[in-house]
Amino acid sequence: MNPFASIGRATLGFLTIIGRIIIFSGKCLMAMIRPPWFFGQIGRHIINIGYFSLPVVGLTALFTGAALALNIYTGGARFNAESFVPNIVGIGITRELGPVLASLMLAGRVSAAIAAEIGAMKVTEQIDALRTLSTDPFRYLFAPRIIAALITVPLLVLVADIIGIFGGYAVATQSLDFNGALYVRNTMNFITGWDVASGLIKATVFGFIIALMGCYHGYNSEQGAQGVGRATTNAVVSAAILIFAANYLLTTLFV
Repeated sequence: MNPFASIGRATLGFLTIIGRIIIFSGKCLMAMIRPPWFFGQIGRHIINIGYFSLPVVGLTALFTGAALALNIYTGGARFNAESFVPNIVGIGITRELGPVLASLMLAGRVSAAIAAEIGAMKVTEQIDALRTLSTDPFRYLFAPRIIAALITVPLLVLVADIIGIFGGYAVATQSLDFNGALYVRNTMNFITGWDVASGLIKATVFGFIIALMGCYHGYNSEQGAQGVGRATTNAVVSAAILIFAANYLLTTLFV
């Protein structure tokens, strides 16, 4: 009957979850920096996370760049500022839209896959079997996935930046009557190395979040098919929320 009791209970539950995630992150980081490293597992997850995610990331970046060019041209036409289309498309893709949208697509694909795989191993007691064989699941299961995400997500975002800018170039030159050489020259002159580097730094942080959330929720999944399904959903939702929060904090630091 006391409303403050429910508020306090929710607050304590929230703080408990944060504490568990911090402890889990610390264990994963320790497993990543200490040998042995399972390079075979790392390579397999690099292919699964990076290579097989190229189509969805590429298509997302292509249509995002194309739509961004159209919207900027429409808005700029009201102020006779259509010439700024290549500048804004370039900086918007490299600093914000490329890292964020690519990471959100990867959260839906990679976090869900990791949570489902590890959750299935948890409910079928395969993780307990690894412990009986003196194999640390943090070293064998979690660290390779996080290392692979740290390597592949920045590379995917770099590809997304190129494809997204090309999408804006294609729309501008084919539909908006821009000169192709002038469009490329304005883009290259306006984008700085820090614009690209800041986006790649964001991508590295987002890659850590994507893999970490998949591992955490899969490892803490409940028994049964419903528990694994709930862990998969929670992994995607929590990864997306943390990506937005981290993007705001990093943008504040980089501005």
